[in-house]
Amino acid sequence: MEKEVQPFEFKQCVTVPKSTGKSAKNLRKLRQLLRRVTDESIIHHTCQYFSYGHVLEHTNGFAQWVAESLGEKALSEHLSNIDPYDFWSIEDLRHELLKAIDSRLQVPPRPRDAMGGDEFFFSEAITLVFPAHIRALNLAEFLIGIRYIDKSSIYYHFYEARIRLKGETDDFSKWFASSLANEGLADKIGSIDPFMHTLEEVRKHIVEIVEDEIKKTMEERSA
Repeated sequence: MEKEVQPFEFKQCVTVPKSTGKSAKNLRKLRQLLRRVTDESIIHHTCQYFSYGHVLEHTNGFAQWVAESLGEKALSEHLSNIDPYDFWSIEDLRHELLKAIDSRLQVPPRPRDAMGGDEFFFSEAITLVFPAHIRALNLAEFLIGIRYIDKSSIYYHFYEARIRLKGETDDFSKWFASSLANEGLADKIGSIDPFMHTLEEVRKHIVEIVEDEIKKTMEERSA
């Protein structure tokens, strides 16, 4: 008796920022607060930065601020090269961010202060998740869903999942492996680097990979 396929249920999400009441006008204050803020705040300014359609020049909120408000281009590049999905814990990510800031503070000249109103404001975010009312039982149905689903769904299943699943995988790869028993396809999807692509680019890569898999399956059946 064949195992019943568990459908993939597409979900969407909205991140609602809230202020922590903490702000920094210079690099030393940023470092001081970065040591103490919650993991949720670190996640918001790094991992959740990708949900806002990031551009590759800045890959987190800290890098954007030090470049635009402090004029620290070199440090911004250093911070932008830190991939939040490379770390098993938020504490390790925090340590890497602090190390980058420390390397700048140890050399002259002294970093300038931000102008009034350009301070860095630490925030956290509440993530609201809700069903998209789209489900898939096979690759063809999944392909239709992934093509037209809101990009917040791409973020939730491909980016946010890596935090939720403790870096294990993403929701798409997990479903391909566990429900469709297609480890090869799961590996291909899992190899897409979330750090190097926008949400729409991730969608495009997934569509191309699934299309190729469907084409290969059809050719094998007709052979």
